[in-house]
Amino acid sequence: MSCTHLSTIVVVTPSADGCEECLKTGGWWVHLRLCRACGHVGCCDQSPSRHASAHFAATQHPIIEGYDPPEGWGWCYVDEVMFDLTEYRTPHPRPIKRWVEG
Repeated sequence: MSCTHLSTIVVVTPSADGCEECLKTGGWWVHLRLCRACGHVGCCDQSPSRHASAHFAATQHPIIEGYDPPEGWGWCYVDEVMFDLTEYRTPHPRPIKRWVEG
């Protein structure tokens, strides 16, 4: 299966230096995901709050990028497929704040 939403990928400006919602609420994350439709930075599904998935549920923006650090892969929530995003990877402009419980 392939992703049918690749045309929705745009160059974005990340919304925060870490998970946008976790930074506001004092939460923590394991890894970051970047929405390639609007630039929202949310935490992965292994994080307690799963803000990247919640962002998809609220907006239906289909594609995220592994962003902690920029990893070169994308995931389409709609088609449920991972794909190479190396040539479209978003560089992180500043060091990523790591918020991990411990």
